[in-house]
Amino acid sequence: MECFKFTLALTAIAFLSATLSSAHPGFNFGWGGPGGNGGFSFGLYPEFYQFSCPQADEIVISVLERAIANEPRMAASLLRLHFHDCFAQGCDASVLLDDSSTIVSEKKSLPNRNSLRGFQVIDEIKAKLEEACPNTVSCADILALAARGSTVLSGGPNWELPLGRRDSKTASISASNNNIPPPNSTVQNLITFFKRQGLNEVDLVALSGGHTIGVARCTTFKQRLYNQNGNNQPDQTLEKAYYYGLKSVCPRNGGDNNISPLDFASPARFDNTYFKLLLWGKGLLTSDEVLFTGSVGTTMELVKKYAEDEGLFFDQFAKSMVKMGSISPLTGFKGEVRKNCRRLN
Repeated sequence: MECFKFTLALTAIAFLSATLSSAHPGFNFGWGGPGGNGGFSFGLYPEFYQFSCPQADEIVISVLERAIANEPRMAASLLRLHFHDCFAQGCDASVLLDDSSTIVSEKKSLPNRNSLRGFQVIDEIKAKLEEACPNTVSCADILALAARGSTVLSGGPNWELPLGRRDSKTASISASNNNIPPPNSTVQNLITFFKRQGLNEVDLVALSGGHTIGVARCTTFKQRLYNQNGNNQPDQTLEKAYYYGLKSVCPRNGGDNNISPLDFASPARFDNTYFKLLLWGKGLLTSDEVLFTGSVGTTMELVKKYAEDEGLFFDQFAKSMVKMGSISPLTGFKGEVRKNCRRLN
């Protein structure tokens, strides 16, 4: 009798699992695997699409290769998109939603307005994934896969990426405005912003190293050049020759959308040059340079270590990206898998 009951229970679980898998391919029950305790597990894990869409990463990479070959800067834009998504209300693709009758888009927030990009690349990846595996790969996972792929294609580290995020049915312009650290942050501000997300000082310095690729607009560093402390003087930590070079790109009046590389020595290559530049007073944003000059021993030491040892930086960047990509994900029955990343189903 006991044996019969156990068989019935197994059949019920198998039926439930099959039902869920058809509703959300890739949905899985953990049998003592990811999630750790046997029973039902709705966590993130690398094999999430192993059966429902095994070619997901391949499709993502094929689109990224073309996009980054056409415009190397796109790699940094996609990395930033994932960061700005996770820091608003968790890694749930809320940043991709356009305005609608029920949504006020995060694209209009102060950190994102006129500067967040890469949406068309995400659209293209989503369209190809929908063709290959309909209703399966979430937009939130696409953002995480695109961030990893962009890092690898720029010469940076690879990492095992936990998957299984679902897409939010909401967006929060206030969370986007309040949770993303501004470019003029002090090191103490940065530590606070990151701590709020469950990230520590090691994560802060490693993830800031993502600025080894990409550019910033003049409006984000103008204050450093002309009025850093409200006294009409430049930031004294700026190396002089670098300061004069930046002034030619970013005049006191106008030119707000002129761009300058965050790492002028190797702007399209993911390496540890960013940290070497900080040691020489050549960090572009206040929030970059304060990691070294901000009188916090931990961040200062980490900048030195990563400048000396690229492997150490790569290893920690990968770990911190996994940690950041796991901020408040929607899993299991929460959220949805959007068919179009810009709008709710």
